[in-house]
Amino acid sequence: MHFLPEKLDDYVVAHSEEEPELLQQLTRETYQKILRPIMLSGPYQGRVLSMISKLIRPKTILELGTFTGYATLCLAEGLQSDGEVHTIDVNEELVDFQRNYFNKSDYGQYIHQHLGSAIDIIPTLDLTFDLVFIDADKPNYVNYFHLIIDKLNPGGIILSDNVLWHGKVVEPVDEKDSSTKAVLEFNSLLKNDTRIETVVLPIRDGLTISRKK
Repeated sequence: MHFLPEKLDDYVVAHSEEEPELLQQLTRETYQKILRPIMLSGPYQGRVLSMISKLIRPKTILELGTFTGYATLCLAEGLQSDGEVHTIDVNEELVDFQRNYFNKSDYGQYIHQHLGSAIDIIPTLDLTFDLVFIDADKPNYVNYFHLIIDKLNPGGIILSDNVLWHGKVVEPVDEKDSSTKAVLEFNSLLKNDTRIETVVLPIRDGLTISRKK
């Protein structure tokens, strides 16, 4: 979903950094072979993720929701030379697809895939993180926050995707719509938790930047 007029959005994209060729290939193959390819971060948001990561220069990155690995590779572009990415997803069918593109990149050896529920896996990671990207099932966003906040280093960043949820966050909520209710609860949590400071960016479907104090 675009929150800018189409012509202005096109201008923004045209005057931003171009998508690397490998990610163009990943996008094409995702649309050819994978269900719900719209879940890709896409070239503009991907460049935003890359720029934020390059500004932070993280040593450790945690990603919740790998899908086909597009955002994973964007975030990896900012890694320190001895850094690593840990990415978690529940879809076993995508593991080989992800690994194929990770290995084609410059970051394959630094990307560690975890298959299963993030709720179960996060507590087993004996690590702290400089950058966390949350882009998984919306009903668990609040649970993910509580699991990662103590693993986030001081000054560390949480990026949360889809926080405007197709504009539904400002519309009357259907009582059966668990995802919208979860996003609203999550957004309130980020706003009110005193351990972090938060800014919501109206980029694509909404991207929140939260910094641990």
